[in-house]
Amino acid sequence: MADETVTETENTAAGEPQATTPANEPTTPVAAAPAKPAAPSPAAMAKPHAPSPAAFAKKTPAAKPAAAAAVSAAAYSEADVKAAEAFGRVDDNGTVFVRDGEAEREVGQFPDVSKEEALGLYARRYLDLKAKLDLLAGRLNAAGIKAREIDESLKLLGEETASPAVVGDLAALKAQFEALKAAGEAKKTEISEARKAAVAKAVAERTVIVEKAEALAASLGDNTNWRSTADKFRALFDEWQNHQRTTVRIDKPEAEALWKRFSAARTTFNQARRKWAQARDNERTQAKDVKEAIIAEANALKDSTAWGETSRKFNDLMDRWKKAGRAGRNEDDELWAKFREAADTFFNARQADRDQINTSEKENLAKKEELLVKAEALVPVKSEAEAKKARQALAAIQEEWDQIGYVPRDDMRRIENRLDAVDKQIKSVEDAAWKQSDPEADARKSSFEEQLTAQLSELDAKIAAETDAKKKAKLEAEKATKEQWLNAIK
Repeated sequence: MADETVTETENTAAGEPQATTPANEPTTPVAAAPAKPAAPSPAAMAKPHAPSPAAFAKKTPAAKPAAAAAVSAAAYSEADVKAAEAFGRVDDNGTVFVRDGEAEREVGQFPDVSKEEALGLYARRYLDLKAKLDLLAGRLNAAGIKAREIDESLKLLGEETASPAVVGDLAALKAQFEALKAAGEAKKTEISEARKAAVAKAVAERTVIVEKAEALAASLGDNTNWRSTADKFRALFDEWQNHQRTTVRIDKPEAEALWKRFSAARTTFNQARRKWAQARDNERTQAKDVKEAIIAEANALKDSTAWGETSRKFNDLMDRWKKAGRAGRNEDDELWAKFREAADTFFNARQADRDQINTSEKENLAKKEELLVKAEALVPVKSEAEAKKARQALAAIQEEWDQIGYVPRDDMRRIENRLDAVDKQIKSVEDAAWKQSDPEADARKSSFEEQLTAQLSELDAKIAAETDAKKKAKLEAEKATKEQWLNAIK
């Protein structure tokens, strides 16, 4: 359709007749539009996301009557044109009139052409104006329309429909405009409510981010993992920025209040982390000083041969090392290597000494086991004379045993018990012989037996006379005990 549009200069140069309009309508040269076949209606030709009438008016220069006639011929059916023409007339001078309510008013003049051509031009102007209203009606259903666009379009169409220089059903046109105004207000209300809901949702989402930051700031303490918490704050800040980019704009006071809270939480964290870092540096410096002092003590002890005492001192140094804290990863590794070197020097020397001692102790064990064979060969003994002879031999073995020295600790109890067993067997025979040859023991035994016998007789009498069950049971228990003693000495 662009190739049918002509400029005013071109029309005038061609010597075409001009139409006159009222004072509010510009006078423009026109040419009779060539006949065109009926075209689809504007609604059928509308494409998705078509510009609003306001936007169209801003971007497209006003079409000249000749161009309008050409466009209209292609855009409207003959029936649409005839229906619009029914609301107007053309007098013999080429003046065009339209019925506006109960009255009639002049809309323009188009001399030197037929009345049909003049009336058709203004009818198509009517249809052009109606098409703008239809276009806005379609735009009101578009998702991306803005309230400002609705206001601008209605303002422009209000001006164009107030007293249009067109021929057609003006009452229907104005009624359609009024309906559009109502629909526009409803759409603006819908847009406003949708924005309020979107803003409320955005505020709630951003508030969640703020509350997470505040919870992190409130949880700071001695056990805080500062690196992990810093990563969490960075993630929340990235989430905040992404939310700003991808969601509806929040009202400035509300946005500033939320940012103030978020920023305060971050400031709390940063201040706490700096304080922790300073305290950590102080602790590391102190730990380094303590560990260097421990290393100096370890170096002074490493050549000692007082194995037991020095081992205890090294254990004390290790306890102090653990309590000293950390001096930083790299410095800790270097300090530990120095301490470990001093400790290894001592403990390696102690182990070498132990290895040497273990060798001699194993040799001692072999010697004592040979003596055990000799000692165990002395028993059993049956008479006092055999016991006396075995005792003399065992005394010589024990003397040699004591001169040999230490054996491995794990074997010490085992071989000592074997030697003690030999001694006990000999001693049991010696004790039995002594008891048999001791007259004082026999006298003491006889006297004790007589005492027990007398006590038992007395207990029998008490038991027979006692009527209390508990006391009687107690006397019987005492009698049973003394009977056991009597049996033991017989």
